[in-house]
Amino acid sequence: MHLQNNRANKARFSWLTSLTLLLLSSTGPAMAETTLRTYPTADIYEYRWKVLELALQHAPGKGPIPHLTPYDQAVPQSRALQLLEQGEIDVIALPYSPERERASLPIRIDISYGILGYRLLVIRKIDQDRIDQMDEQTFREKMTFGMNSQWADVGLMQANGLSVMTSSNYEAMFTMLSVGRFDAFSRGLNEASRELSQRRVSYPDLMVDQTLALYYPYPVYFWVRQDNIALAERISSGLKAALADGSIRHLLLTSYADEIAEAKNMHRRVLMLKNPMLPADTPPPDTSPWWPH
Repeated sequence: MHLQNNRANKARFSWLTSLTLLLLSSTGPAMAETTLRTYPTADIYEYRWKVLELALQHAPGKGPIPHLTPYDQAVPQSRALQLLEQGEIDVIALPYSPERERASLPIRIDISYGILGYRLLVIRKIDQDRIDQMDEQTFREKMTFGMNSQWADVGLMQANGLSVMTSSNYEAMFTMLSVGRFDAFSRGLNEASRELSQRRVSYPDLMVDQTLALYYPYPVYFWVRQDNIALAERISSGLKAALADGSIRHLLLTSYADEIAEAKNMHRRVLMLKNPMLPADTPPPDTSPWWPH
């Protein structure tokens, strides 16, 4: 009798184990498909993920809309690319670089309407008059720009003959500027004022330059793992549909209404730069919604 009970218990355990494995195998992939882990995650990138939400909503016949989950660790961009390759991150939203294309698959639709390439200069207040008096040649020769070593436009700035000082610590850049290690911290139109206002108490000596801006083609793409063709196609089709019906344009104009209005009112001189890092067939950015230059 005891032997029969043992056999019955073993059979029951084997059946439960098989059922559990079957349930895990059937629910695992479906659960994974309903969540996309995203990078980067700071507040200034909120617009990018709203664009992705629009794209997923507009992608026809592709199943349930995934939930976007920010990757919860602070890692540099180079490490994020490795995590994308390893499947720890599903979608990255960053500007184009040849290195990124070698490591991942871009969806070649600029989600920023070129706004990130309009660069404002965070400077020391005491330097405003000095910068005002510079002509273009003097500006190119005398100014040194602080940049994060991970950013894709470091080589772009250098290729245009500008002096660059890099650091891997983003927050340290504000301190380095404040103590005079370099002359200007180049930030996107959608970034400069927001970032500086968050640090107004810590850096009351800094301001956004009022008279000058840089501009260069600097498209922001979504990137996925190279073998994740299905996700790339889903995002691409959704982006095209959301662009066609004006959803993304509306989101841009509402998300950055204050920054766009400020740029129009300031009438800055704009120094146009080239981006030799882009493939030759890259279309020029469509800035018409906010800057019909």
